[in-house]
Parts: sequence; structure tokens; C-alpha cells
Amino acid sequence: MKVAVLTGGVGGARFLRGIVDAVDPASVSAIVNVGDDLEVLGLSVSPDLDSVLYALAGIADEERGWGRADETWNALATVESLGGESWFRLGDRDLGLHAVRTQALRDGAPLSAVTAKLAAALGVETTILPATDGRLRTWLDTTNGSFPFQEWFVARAHRDPVDRVRSEGATEARPAPGVLEALHEADLILIAPSNPFVSIGPILAVERIRSALERRRVPCVAVSPLIGGLAVKGPAAGMLQRLQGGTTAAHVAGCYPGLIDALVMDEKDAADADAVSSAGVRPIITHTLMHDAAARRRLAEAALDAVAFA
Repeated sequence: MKVAVLTGGVGGARFLRGIVDAVDPASVSAIVNVGDDLEVLGLSVSPDLDSVLYALAGIADEERGWGRADETWNALATVESLGGESWFRLGDRDLGLHAVRTQALRDGAPLSAVTAKLAAALGVETTILPATDGRLRTWLDTTNGSFPFQEWFVARAHRDPVDRVRSEGATEARPAPGVLEALHEADLILIAPSNPFVSIGPILAVERIRSALERRRVPCVAVSPLIGGLAVKGPAAGMLQRLQGGTTAAHVAGCYPGLIDALVMDEKDAADADAVSSAGVRPIITHTLMHDAAARRRLAEAALDAVAFA
């Protein structure tokens, strides 16, 4: 079975780990958010692509939830001592990957080709695709001004209430090579338990990707990032409350109108099942907290089983 997964953020990377434990990793294509990408100290950084790379290579820092395991911070300490930019924390091992990516991009290679080479070097069998090779950047319009994603999320600790999420460059963005093929050839399309606005939204802002989901001929199943109406980590619940009007499973489903056939939701949100059904989306109720490898796989299997009921 071929599976295409739209993903972004730490939750999305962990979910992908569960997917590749449940099916042949080579049959999975991950279509990854690039709206978070930025330049730090002259280096091209792709946080969501890297979270997926590290997770699937088995070298992610599970405790911190981002970056590489067994990381050291000597370069950052030097940057700080010299008065350089240090608000976005890059470890020594992480810097090596960014240096290789930056050189390749400057030599003219597209992001998708660079990502494929990095994945191969790390022994990752799954196809990892940036949503687009074009410049796509997420901006947050808040009560305190407009900020690029990482400034809002990291530097300002996502404390500013968000009124609007914008994807700069979306009009010109085209799907990266392999993205549409992955969607068209998939037997099942999954949307990871990622923030609908800042992790999945920028992917769907690429018009031909959204169109491919609208015209799908196979099931598309989303996994809710909320448990009991709360986010495990991050600003998803606050953004849903402000931008979607609530934090129920039905509000999550409402972020994907016409794009999903089923929603995997936690048992703590079971009371929302009827409202989800009323929206024309089939609720799938299970434990969704990914606290270890077994839990990741169980959640992945619950999503994968949806194809049997299509």
C-alpha cells in the first residue's frame, strides 16, 4: 500500500515514525511543510524537513522534541560570546547538515534534490518531499504586529494572539517534483497530527496540492493534534479557539473542508463524534498520545486501517 503523508512539526515527525514502523518505509512519501524555513547565521534551515529526517533516521532528540540526539553546543556558545544571533538554537551536529544544504542550494540544486541526498546519506528509505522548491514563508498577523513564523514561535514564544496566518509566496509556488505523483499514486492520504494553520496550512496553500486533495480518488484521513480539546505541546489549541471558534474535534475537521473523509480523534474527545459525523467526516476514536514507539505505531495503524472502511 502506498501512503502519502502531509506533515509538519514535531507531532508530524513522530507520527511518521509510527507509519514507517507499520508499513514498508519505501512505500511512504512525506510531503513536508517549508513555511517555517529561514536563514540563520547565513545558513539555510528547514526545521520541519529536518525533524522528519532526524526522526526517520532514528537520531532525533526525543527529550527536547526537536534537533539531534547527543547534541553539543560549542558553536552556539562562541556565537553568543561574540554577540552574534543566537535566539534560534542550532547545535553542532545540526549545523553540519545546514552547512551542506546551504552549499548545495547556493550551487543551484533545488531543495527537493538536496533533501533526497540528505535522506539517502542518513539511510532513510522513505521519500521526503518539500511541499515546494519555491520560496514559501509563513507570516502571522497578530494583535502586536506581523511576524515571520520563527520569530513569532521561537523568539516571541508564540505569546501573541494570532488574527491571521499568511503564506507568502503561495501564489507563485508550485509543488516540488514528486509531490503530485505521490498524491495521485497513493492508496491512502494522511494528514499528520500537526497544527492545521502553521504546519499543514502552508502545504495546502500551494494551489495544485490542495486541488489534488479535492480531486482525490482515495481516502484522506486527518489525525487531530488535540487531546481533550488541548494541544500536547505548542499553540494549536489557542489558534483553533481564536481562528476556528473552538477546540473540539469538529473544529479540527472544519480546518479541512472537503479535504478529508475521516478524522482520527482521541477517546477524550469521543463526545464530539456526532458533530464530526454531521460534517460528513467519519470519526475514528482511539488513544492518540504518542508517548512511546508502541503508541506511535498504534496511532499509525488506526489511521492506516481507515482505508479498509473507505
